[in-house]
Amino acid sequence: GQCACNRTLLSENLEMIEVICNDRLGKKVRVKVNEDDSIGDLKKLIAAQVGTRPDKIRIQKWYTVFKDHITLEDYEIHDGMGLEMYYN
Repeated sequence: GQCACNRTLLSENLEMIEVICNDRLGKKVRVKVNEDDSIGDLKKLIAAQVGTRPDKIRIQKWYTVFKDHITLEDYEIHDGMGLEMYYN
């Protein structure tokens, strides 16, 4: 049964979710990430699409500012979720 177990783990790791980030200027960025990616990873992907540096981006939801080293899973960010993005 070890084989099946490994395969399950692998497919879990490969499961991508899509996160939608909106800035106040009407720009909407869709990024595909893993739930175990960090907010810092997410910022890098957004920065690449938007054409800015990751450290210039702040991701938040309502009044919670997300910290770079925490994973999406820990913040309970799931597929199709909308986040707010601000430029520092």
